[in-house]
Amino acid sequence: MSIISLQDITVAFEDHVVLKQVNLNIAAGESFVIVGPSGQGKTTLLKTMSGLITPQNGKVFIEQKEWMTLSPKERLPLLKKMGILFQKNALFDSLTCVENISFPLGETTKLTEWEITKRAETFLDVVGIPHARDLYPDEISGGMQKRLGIARALALDPEIIFYDDPTAGLDPITSKKIIELILKLKAEKGSTIVAITNDMNRAYQMADRIGVVMDQQLIITGTPEETQNHKDPRVHQFVRGLLEGPLTTMA
Repeated sequence: MSIISLQDITVAFEDHVVLKQVNLNIAAGESFVIVGPSGQGKTTLLKTMSGLITPQNGKVFIEQKEWMTLSPKERLPLLKKMGILFQKNALFDSLTCVENISFPLGETTKLTEWEITKRAETFLDVVGIPHARDLYPDEISGGMQKRLGIARALALDPEIIFYDDPTAGLDPITSKKIIELILKLKAEKGSTIVAITNDMNRAYQMADRIGVVMDQQLIITGTPEETQNHKDPRVHQFVRGLLEGPLTTMA
């Protein structure tokens, strides 16, 4: 059964069509990874799935409920089941690490202040940075900021987690460790992951299935192995990083 479903989705900004007639079903517990050339609509697709962008045409279903027909009150229970890690982490510079995690808990739960602090400390420990409790985001490394963003995204125990390029700007070793952490937490929670990455190695590491966004389309290429051997020449060129091919005019 699909936990997320897109039916004939078209997204445009003024006269510029970014996505056209996109169809997708994501099963509960699946890890679906979105890749594709820069500027082709990966983040737009992710934001459409998470309700941050309203499509011009088509339907978005979350847990078989049509997102666009729900009232704000009806959307709230679904929103509480979602967590989002933005590419820039969207951390509050004026709050310490423990306060960054505590903030959404204070806004959306009825936990006491003590319970919120303890939960925030637990998630700092889960992502391996308990020592950063009282530090500010600009006092920790990029990899630690990413871990903090993950902790905040997971603090509400979401069933669906959207990751917008979770390893952007990180070195290869740290990137691999971040994906290992994401998969470890996914296995423990049984959550569903939708992620964007520009790194095919991380895509292969993270994905059950992969989708490539290009030419206003979402090409569902299948498993990592199926993606590596896909027959579409555009997909073949992109995933292998070849300079020559049909995508050369898109630079």
